[in-house]
Amino acid sequence: MLPFCLNSILTYNKVMNIAFIPIDNRPVCYTLPEQVCAINSSINLFMPERKYLGSLTKYADVDKIFEWLEKIPQVDAIVMCLDTVAYGGLISSRRCPDAFDEIKNRVENLKSILEKKNAKIYAFSSIMRISNNNVNEEEKEYWDKWGKKIFDYSYQTHKLGTESCISNIIPSEILDDYLATRKRNFEINKLYLEYQKQGLFDTLVFSKDDCAEYGFNVQEAQVLEKLGGFIKTGADEIPLTLLARAVVKFFDAKMQRCEDAKSFTEPVAQSRHCECERSNSVNSKVVGRDYCLDDETSLKISPIFLAPEYKGLISNYEDVSIEKSVKGQLELAGCKVCEPDEADILLYVNNFEDHQGEIVMKVPTKPFSKKWQRPEKPYMIADVRYANGADNEFVKQLFEVGLGDNFYGYSAWNTSANSLGSLICGAVVKYYGFKLQRCQDDNSKTVDRDYYPDNKNENFLKLQTIRFLDDWAYQANVRQELNSPDEKLVKEKMEPYEKMVFGLLGVDYNISYKFTWNRLFEVEICILSN
Repeated sequence: MLPFCLNSILTYNKVMNIAFIPIDNRPVCYTLPEQVCAINSSINLFMPERKYLGSLTKYADVDKIFEWLEKIPQVDAIVMCLDTVAYGGLISSRRCPDAFDEIKNRVENLKSILEKKNAKIYAFSSIMRISNNNVNEEEKEYWDKWGKKIFDYSYQTHKLGTESCISNIIPSEILDDYLATRKRNFEINKLYLEYQKQGLFDTLVFSKDDCAEYGFNVQEAQVLEKLGGFIKTGADEIPLTLLARAVVKFFDAKMQRCEDAKSFTEPVAQSRHCECERSNSVNSKVVGRDYCLDDETSLKISPIFLAPEYKGLISNYEDVSIEKSVKGQLELAGCKVCEPDEADILLYVNNFEDHQGEIVMKVPTKPFSKKWQRPEKPYMIADVRYANGADNEFVKQLFEVGLGDNFYGYSAWNTSANSLGSLICGAVVKYYGFKLQRCQDDNSKTVDRDYYPDNKNENFLKLQTIRFLDDWAYQANVRQELNSPDEKLVKEKMEPYEKMVFGLLGVDYNISYKFTWNRLFEVEICILSN
């Protein structure tokens, strides 16, 4: 998307320009941000070419990403995964053999580039995880034999406060390599904290996933927190949550909630700041490109748990309750948590009872058994009763009742944090697009009516088509029928679900499927041009 003008009123500065450096080239990391931002045509999203990002087996081309970052036009915000530029990606951060000094030089180069950009920087870096398994798909080669032992060593050493005797079981060269990699990454994270104190980052988040009660990752999080760092449970969704935060902060500074606004005045040449002229009435005038928000009118969202008595339970792969996870995601996204009667959007959470289920791992849980009633207010749904896949009983009721024009999104992607962060981001982008549409409706003589998205815009419907096909049709159903990545077979299996989703959303698309990482864990759903 390129900046453009409409009727001499909408200037380049009218549009929010965002640079986005993803975790890697997975669809949820690369194409999902594109799909979300496409909902709101007042947002320009700039991303490096996909081929420069890391994958399951290769590192990102950091030099190409730096070259891209230096050449992009002026942007309002930069949202970035620091692991991508430091190590070549999130998975690469656990595998990268480079020494501390080499990585330090790389991030200092990044710092010098960012200091030249007149943009707000929203960044996150991971605290290196410790998986409690012997699966090395996303770890170093030795994890297939020593992963669980290393996890136990980490757990016991932290819990007991002294080195565990398990260290005698693990080969010294393997343990030394693992501990050296951890120390290197931890020191880099402390370097980011120094940058933050120097004012480089507007928001800096340290993420931790696959958490246990004890472990080196937990210890590191505690130290970083004491040093002033902000710690967040999660990983893959955090760039999207930060994207939401950037959008909220930008539009809250640029917009004025004045539903009866009558007109735009002449644009202020090259203005980059809000200049609101208050009239004697309740209404405000909009000056130049800026449509400014009152200080106290940030987006308000109210969480509603469908099993409220169980909101204190902890999701799989996380270390905080689902209630705290929801609150944390909303606050990081820049939203205000409120009561339902005050809310701009209701966030319904189909939370689990007793424990969170695992469809792929064949861990059952009690499905949703109440009666779903569609609300009158704008609403979105985080379906987290199962990890990585929808609750079929709940989705069945959604199909029966319908979604309505006040629907702001659905997600059941992987962990609870993953679902929440991606869902909230889409709702935030849609919300501000709709607010701009309302502004356009009040000033239809001056602003092109086709510029802003309406409440049923095509790109939002495409996003929801992909989410239902991925989170419900594929993850909760079709994936269990596949033994290996087979694009022809998955298309055949998905076609009956496509018809159901098309009927639910009132669309009709030509869909194709790709296994980008040649595994069943994720599928890339592509909506093709007719």
